[in-house]
Parts: sequence; C-alpha cells; structure tokens
Amino acid sequence: MMKKPVAGDALDTFDRAILDLVQRDNSTPLRLLAEQVNLSTAAVQRRLKRLQALGVITANVAVVEPTAVGRPITIIVEVMTERTSIRELEAMKAHFAVPEVQQCYYVTGEVDFVLVLNVASMQEYQVLARRLFAENPNVTWFKTIVALDRVKVGLDVLLS
Repeated sequence: MMKKPVAGDALDTFDRAILDLVQRDNSTPLRLLAEQVNLSTAAVQRRLKRLQALGVITANVAVVEPTAVGRPITIIVEVMTERTSIRELEAMKAHFAVPEVQQCYYVTGEVDFVLVLNVASMQEYQVLARRLFAENPNVTWFKTIVALDRVKVGLDVLLS
C-alpha cells in the first residue's frame, strides 16, 4: 500500500533542493548532490529514503524518447463515459491502466478522462481504440487528437 504523500509544507529547503536536483537527473551521485545542497552524503541519502517512504518520490525512472524506440506518434484521447458511479469510475480507471496508456487523468469539464498514448502506427492506434473505447459499453464517445510535435514534455513538479 502506497503511503499518502506529505503536504508540501512538510518539506524543508534541503528537501526541496534535493528534489529539484533529482528531478533533473536522478542518477546524480550522492556525493555531488551533497555538495550542491551543502549537506553530508549520509544526510542526503537519509533524506532521499525518507522522501521515498513518505511517497514524495514515487519512482526513479528513465524518460525514454518515443521515436527512438519506434513509437513516434503521440495521441491524446478525450473520453466521455455514460455512467459515473464510483464503481463504474473505478472500473474505467482499471480499464485504462494498461501499458499502452502512458498517462491517464480523471478530469472535470466536458469529458471524464484524458489519456496520452504513444503508438508505432495509426493501425496500432485503431486496434487499441477499438479495445479501450469502441468496445467498452460505458464509453459514450471519445475524441482523438494526434500531436503534430512534442513541444514540451516533462514530469518535473515546480517546487517554488
């Protein structure tokens, strides 16, 4: 069970400085992080472990360029559902939690979900759209937006 992340005000300036650095490059050696935030290596290591245990740091990942791995098409999909009971929403969230979906947001407004996908071809997207949306009886409609260019992509959280 993942712990609920701490409130932002529970982080001190050292925590924020460390988070800022590891968001840019989580492979930075502890020694360099320690030098940059003016703490000992052991203190930085303890803080990183604490931030992970508290759920502030949720993963240490490599960000992969989709075109380099044969998935050059970015698709954004807006999805409207027919039923929005808690049970139905949880079922939809589980339905969209598949490896092909890079990001999925339950949102307010005209639609219920916004998904981001990276696919190798439009044929691959057709198959995926059929499985995720067209064959799902709770999907009222979905709208596909094909990105022409990835202008800015990031996962950094502003810490100021």
